[in-house]
Amino acid sequence: MDSARSDRARRLPTAVKILIAGGFGAGKTTMVGSVSETVPLRTEEILTDRSTGVDDLSGVENKATTTVAMDFGRITLRKDLVLYLFGTPGQERFWFMWDELSLGALGAVVLADTRRLADCFPSVDYFERRGTPFIVAVNCFDGARRYELEEVRMALSLAPSVPIMTCDARDRSSSKEVLITLVQHAMHQRLGTPAAR
Repeated sequence: MDSARSDRARRLPTAVKILIAGGFGAGKTTMVGSVSETVPLRTEEILTDRSTGVDDLSGVENKATTTVAMDFGRITLRKDLVLYLFGTPGQERFWFMWDELSLGALGAVVLADTRRLADCFPSVDYFERRGTPFIVAVNCFDGARRYELEEVRMALSLAPSVPIMTCDARDRSSSKEVLITLVQHAMHQRLGTPAAR
């Protein structure tokens, strides 16, 4: 019996959990969808007039849906290593779910939208308080004003050790680079060594 259990454990892939966080409309659902090898699980609902006065749509007026629980995607890196992506809900009324979603996570990507930069403060604060390794990825929206990364770092009061980069959440290769940067940062932080720059 112990031998059979041991063989089964050797065959099970190692699962790595990563969170994709950020403000409302920052591109979390898009990023999960762009890199997932399977059709992602989405819990999006259509925004209705009931969200008027509750959800701030300034800067994202064309947004028609919102994530109400999470997004979920998967990437198989090797036969024995699987990456699970969990997109967190962005609106304050759904933040109560973050504690459950973050359990066991290797780290987090905080997507920043320069049209609504203040919206990623809660995510940054949350991961700093929990000691969860995270990086900031500035999602480059069409028509949005561009800022130097050091300007964004200063605006968000990020520690020098927190990696910050630009990305296009719609683009698979760009989203993959973000995930690679996060995994490298998280591994270096957990091992207590500085990440390569």
